[in-house]
Amino acid sequence: MACDEPAALSGIFTRQNSASTNSLDFEPDADYKFVESLEERYKCAYCHLVLRNPHQTGCGHRFCQQCILALRELNAVPTCPVDKETIKMHEVFKDNCCKREVLNLHVFCKNFPDCNSKVILGRYQEHLQQCLFESVQCTNDGCQDQTLRKDLKEHLSQHCKFREEMCQYCNTYVVLINIKNHEKNDCPDYPVPCLQNCSQIILKKEIEKHHAVCPEAEVDCPYKQYGCHVKVKRGKLAEHENSALREHMLQILDKNSRLEEQISDLYKSLECKEIKIQQLADAIKKCEKEFRQYTQLFGNNSNLMVSTQALASHLDKSARLESQVKQLIQMANQQQSKLDLRPLFDTIENVKQKIALMETYDQRLVVLEDQSSKHDLQINIHKAQLNKNEERFKLLEGTCYNGKLIWKITDYKMKKKEAVEGRVLSIASQPFYTSRCGYRLCARAYLNGDGSGKGTHISLYFVVMRGEFDSLLLWPFKQKVTLMLLDQSGKKNHIVEVFRADPNSSSFKRPDGEMNIASGCPRFVPHTVLENTKNTYIRDDTLFLKVVVDLTDLEEL
Repeated sequence: MACDEPAALSGIFTRQNSASTNSLDFEPDADYKFVESLEERYKCAYCHLVLRNPHQTGCGHRFCQQCILALRELNAVPTCPVDKETIKMHEVFKDNCCKREVLNLHVFCKNFPDCNSKVILGRYQEHLQQCLFESVQCTNDGCQDQTLRKDLKEHLSQHCKFREEMCQYCNTYVVLINIKNHEKNDCPDYPVPCLQNCSQIILKKEIEKHHAVCPEAEVDCPYKQYGCHVKVKRGKLAEHENSALREHMLQILDKNSRLEEQISDLYKSLECKEIKIQQLADAIKKCEKEFRQYTQLFGNNSNLMVSTQALASHLDKSARLESQVKQLIQMANQQQSKLDLRPLFDTIENVKQKIALMETYDQRLVVLEDQSSKHDLQINIHKAQLNKNEERFKLLEGTCYNGKLIWKITDYKMKKKEAVEGRVLSIASQPFYTSRCGYRLCARAYLNGDGSGKGTHISLYFVVMRGEFDSLLLWPFKQKVTLMLLDQSGKKNHIVEVFRADPNSSSFKRPDGEMNIASGCPRFVPHTVLENTKNTYIRDDTLFLKVVVDLTDLEEL
């Protein structure tokens, strides 16, 4: 039952005291130094510290809300520690008047005397977010240093080891502690010595290009194809060619002599083939002569079968001879082509033409690929615009114009986990309006808490956004706002917070940007209450938040 008490108390206090409360808050356990001595009426009758979220009992004494709950847990029938009167829970109410007075007490900044600011208690945390003498952590990734806020800019630009500095060689920004490693391993413009010991310093990106002309690099002798297998440094290649000129000439003459012998052998082979071809041609002529003779001898019908067989035999013999002649002619042509370089030149020329044609195809392919990329880019742009329009239509369909917002938050566990891990700290509702041409508003929720509620509560804020009709509306925004966590059991045990917009706060002036600074309740509802299985604020991993703007005395355009 104790864990259900805050929700019950919240409902009682809201019904008994409907006065608007300030949305400001403060850390309960901090050591505050008040400008003036803290009066007893602002101290809790139980913990004797400054009242936080004060509640008044039927006997007239004031307690912190948590202290009331503590008394309830200690005794089934709690009694007032001052006058020993029984505390009746239905008589306890939220003392908003006292709360406003407490929140407006002036305190010194905890960084006094360096910071001599005096701020009201309700703005204490807001001041610390801006105090120049507050200790903050360096914002650079990997740096754990703490420094005063006033010195943070100097630390980031001059002292932080994790700041980004420009590489002096390639003008790329690199984290300072990694810059030496970058220069040696990744920087393309880092100067390095030639690996061939030529005493030259070359940019790393040009090392391969330098090796192609380095005078100290070892290369093969240009006469390697003629038999010289000497490797010599490129700078001494001319000296080698001059000193070995006689040997190179002898190697060239020797290779030419071998080529001439091969050519002579080929000519001899060709002559033998031509003689054989002539012999076969003579044999063919002889066969043709015999064929004519057989035709004359077997011209009558009685000997037609015999003549046909003889004819077939001669035809087969003639075909075989003709085939042998063709093979010999082909071999002769092949032998001759070895000596004739013109077919080789023709083949080379054809290959060149094909390569040129392939290069033309490559160029056309590059143009087509570029056009395809442009088309893909245009398609992606259109898709993005369509998605944006679709999201806008969905927002317009769900937009309310009566000053009320019911915000459905699904996948609560996943979204809270993202908030705890620091990936998505807050989520925002869809916009809603006080009328068709009224104020444009939204809600923002920190599922893992914000400020004094971080890690323990859900923080819920009210946000004034820039609208299309702001120039026609009255500013600052002054309406009463009700924030609610809806009970899904049907019993209407809603958790409610009510406040009226502070006309002096920048949160409710006419927005200069897309939206103003959020204002609301950093400790809207504890996680222990929200996630308790006995409560019904979450069902099917979904919760509902409601924001209601009081439209009383609000003129509609």
